[in-house]
Amino acid sequence: MLPVDLLVSAYASGWFPMAVGEGDIRWFSPDPRGLIPLDTFHYPRRLARVIRAGAFQIHINKGFEEVIRACALAEREREDAGTWIDHEIFESYCALHEAGYAHSVEAWQDGKLAGGLYGVALGGAFFGESMFHHVTDASKVALVALVERLRERAFVLLDTQWTTGHLAQFGAMDVPRARYLTLLTDALAVDCDFD
Repeated sequence: MLPVDLLVSAYASGWFPMAVGEGDIRWFSPDPRGLIPLDTFHYPRRLARVIRAGAFQIHINKGFEEVIRACALAEREREDAGTWIDHEIFESYCALHEAGYAHSVEAWQDGKLAGGLYGVALGGAFFGESMFHHVTDASKVALVALVERLRERAFVLLDTQWTTGHLAQFGAMDVPRARYLTLLTDALAVDCDFD
């Protein structure tokens, strides 16, 4: 298991771990770095209708371990080769959760976990790690709930690690590593509480 203090220090320096095979952990600091500017976050009108319909109930940290397991399974199925969430990563993020750094935002439907995401909160920065859905739009609704929570609590940085086509529809963008590190330093100086 990766020690909590090592993970916290790595995130504060712009690095994060991923398994590239069972037991083979590597560290990454992409250039460019993906982020979603909280002040320009947007989502499609169709998703706004889904949210207004109230099809999902949002919970925070209700099923943290279940969320990571579902993310790992989704990665395995998507990549057809494995997942960056191996046993060591799973145990490490559960320890981060117990220490109060890692959190999940979950969309539930009819008493079942329908989708969600998890990540790490440090200062005024939230580092999104992974998301999944069992029900269409559930992870997107969880992302909207995450952004609303971050805004309410005065967070200033939502790090997505990389920009994907999926995240681009919400305003995700790439920034050069040097710019990202400046934004990260500023965000870490902000005192925010995710819970």
